[in-house]
Amino acid sequence: MLTDGYHDVPPGKVAAVVTCLEMLAPPPLPPLVGPPGLSIRRVEQPSLEEYRALYRLVGEPWLWFSRLRLSDAELAAILHHPAVDVFFLEHDGQPQGLLELDRRGFPEIELAFFGLAPGLIGLGAGRWLMAHAIAEAWRHHPARFWVHTCTLDHPRAVEFYLKSGFRAFERRVEIADDPRLAGQAPLDALPSHPVIR
Repeated sequence: MLTDGYHDVPPGKVAAVVTCLEMLAPPPLPPLVGPPGLSIRRVEQPSLEEYRALYRLVGEPWLWFSRLRLSDAELAAILHHPAVDVFFLEHDGQPQGLLELDRRGFPEIELAFFGLAPGLIGLGAGRWLMAHAIAEAWRHHPARFWVHTCTLDHPRAVEFYLKSGFRAFERRVEIADDPRLAGQAPLDALPSHPVIR
């Protein structure tokens, strides 16, 4: 149990404050038209190479690392599971955004991954992709649609989820090996969280 005050994070580790958010009923969704040149494509059993490339494109600026630590067999077991839905947001046919819904814990559905390549942030693509995520999740009539994000993500991620209709229900602290020291991310990734050896 954590007590109030500062807590040391050992060298070679990263720490993040995690916020968990949930949606217990679908919010009203105004009709949204995708920005020009964008499309959303469901990807049945994505190739691991294509998925990892997009995961890096979207997540590397924020030091996403969880999927980079999985073996091919572990990652395939998730991505190729019939209750995991993967969508690519494409710009002129090139994957530039990732949406992953995990229905394995149904009647809950987790928004497992959601993100855009840096060049699409702020152009309305995120709102459009989130509208798709919400509609797709609630098509299955879950008891709860939920997501977690952390301070190793876009600084406005929590605000974005709140505006999308989620509400915060829990906060956690995550400590993990720094993926930059394991070669899973460039050493200069996320300079606001410098490497401490």
